[in-house]
Amino acid sequence: MASSYALAARFSSPSPRNSSYISPKSSSSNSQTLSFSSSSSVNFRSKSLCSVFAVRPAASRRYRFVVKAGLPLVGNQAPDFEAEAVFDQEFINVKLSDYIGKKYVILFFYPLDFTFVCPTEITAFSDRYAEFQKLNTEILGISVDSVFSHLAWVQTDRKSGGLGDLNYPLVSDVTKSISKAFNVLIEDQGIALRGLFIIDKEGVIQHSTINNLAIGRSVDETMRTLQALQYVQENPDEVCPAGWKPGEKSMKPDPKLSKEYFAAV
Repeated sequence: MASSYALAARFSSPSPRNSSYISPKSSSSNSQTLSFSSSSSVNFRSKSLCSVFAVRPAASRRYRFVVKAGLPLVGNQAPDFEAEAVFDQEFINVKLSDYIGKKYVILFFYPLDFTFVCPTEITAFSDRYAEFQKLNTEILGISVDSVFSHLAWVQTDRKSGGLGDLNYPLVSDVTKSISKAFNVLIEDQGIALRGLFIIDKEGVIQHSTINNLAIGRSVDETMRTLQALQYVQENPDEVCPAGWKPGEKSMKPDPKLSKEYFAAV
């Protein structure tokens, strides 16, 4: 006899761990509980959702687990943090809010030191660091490893799977609090997914991508997205279409004015 499965998801606003986290207020009345079964029936405990989907009772035998999701980080103030890091083979302190009003930040999480995909990403960003500097952007790498592990990895030659000297800091998140705040922590494994966040000079997260552990990220696409973000912030009456690069035609977000773009492509 086939078993049926159910999923209950409760949506609510995040509870910030410290006062530096800024997010819009929300009401508990907006929370919703959803239940799904293998028979494709849906049981909604929300009147607003019931009006959209046909509702049938879920099967009696159900195995439930709860997923709690907060507000999306994109468009909201980045959770602030202060942590130890390794830079230029020395231990330093890094505080995210120190960059507000000064620089854009590329913050990327990776699972662990002394692994395989991770050094290819970390060194790729380091090799392109000068290009990000020209865009007034700092790069911060971060994992749950200690600063001692970071230091040992930096002191290991690239040809031996190490990093060599890097042009930006590697932050230590041994408490896993930063990974949790950015919703990239795999709780049962105690490591972070490959999350990448572009934070503007106001401290607002404008872009995020999260890859699973086996999939590396593209420095080229990160650069392109950063350039598009800076362009639309400097030109607030324009938007960037798919694949936009500096020098290419942008678009006016207007039913009539946008036709100029579509007529040219």
